[in-house]
Amino acid sequence: IQPPGKPLQAEEWNRLKESFQLPEVFEEVMFNSMVRCNSPIDVAKSLLTHVAKSNGDIAYNLLVKYLALCVQQGQTSEIRDVYDIMKIRFKILDSGAYNLLIKGLGESDEWRMALTLLEEVKKIMVPSRTNYESCIKAASRHQEMNLAFELYHEMLAKDLVPTFDVLQALFDFNRGTEGAELQKKLFGILLYLRENQIYPHKTFMWSIKLWFESIPGGHWRGHLTNIKDSGQCPICNHQLEDSELTEEEYNNLRDKIVRDVIHGTDTFRKTSPQVGLECYQ
Repeated sequence: IQPPGKPLQAEEWNRLKESFQLPEVFEEVMFNSMVRCNSPIDVAKSLLTHVAKSNGDIAYNLLVKYLALCVQQGQTSEIRDVYDIMKIRFKILDSGAYNLLIKGLGESDEWRMALTLLEEVKKIMVPSRTNYESCIKAASRHQEMNLAFELYHEMLAKDLVPTFDVLQALFDFNRGTEGAELQKKLFGILLYLRENQIYPHKTFMWSIKLWFESIPGGHWRGHLTNIKDSGQCPICNHQLEDSELTEEEYNNLRDKIVRDVIHGTDTFRKTSPQVGLECYQ
C-alpha cells in the first residue's frame, strides 16, 4: 500500500480503508508503509487524528509506529508529545518504545531527558545495549565524557557487548582533548579489544589512528598496513604478540571443559538426539 503524499480528510481515509483488502489492519499496514517511505509527519499525523476521532482511542502499536517515524525524522516535539500520551495511557512501556524514545531524545537538544528515561527503564527491566549506546553517544556529542565513560563501564558490568559504532564515537569525540585520565580510559577500550581479540573494521581503525595523532604533544603517526605471516609489522618492524594459546592456557581450557561439560551437569551431555526427537514429535 502506498501512503498518500499529503494529509487526508476523514472521508478520504475512510475511502482508502474501504478499498483495502483487509480493512481491519489498514492503519497498521499504512503506518508501516509510511515508516518505510519516510512519509511527511503531517500525513501520518492526519491518520493518527482520524483514528483517534473514529475510535476515541489510539492503539499502543500505532503510537509506537508513529513514534518510529518521528525518531526517523528527528521530530523532537512530536517525540515528547507521544511520550506524554503513552505515559498517561499506559502504566508500562515495552523495550521497543523505550529504545525509540531514548534514541530520538538522545539525538536532540533535549538529550538529558534520554538519561532520565534510562533511569526509568532500570526500574522495570535491564536496559538494552541500544539504550546505553544512545545515551553514551549523546553524552559524548556534548563533551560530557566522564558521564559517557560512566555509562560505558556500567554497560560492560551488565555484560552488554558494545558495538563498534559507540566505541568509535568515544574516540571521535575525544580528538585533541587533553587529560591523562581521559586518555587512560580510551587506552582501556583498546585493552578491552585486545583481551577479547576483537578486531576493529577499517573506519573504526581510522578513528583510532586519528585520535592517536590528535593527542597534544604525542607525535603519533598511524598507518594502515597488512601484517606479514611472521607477525612482524612492516611499518615499525615490531613483532606482534601471538594470539594463539600457550600450552598452559590450552591445558587450563581442556581441564575446564572436562570438569564442567564431560563430568559436570551439562544438560546436553545427558540428552540423546532420539529423546529430543520424541519430545518434539
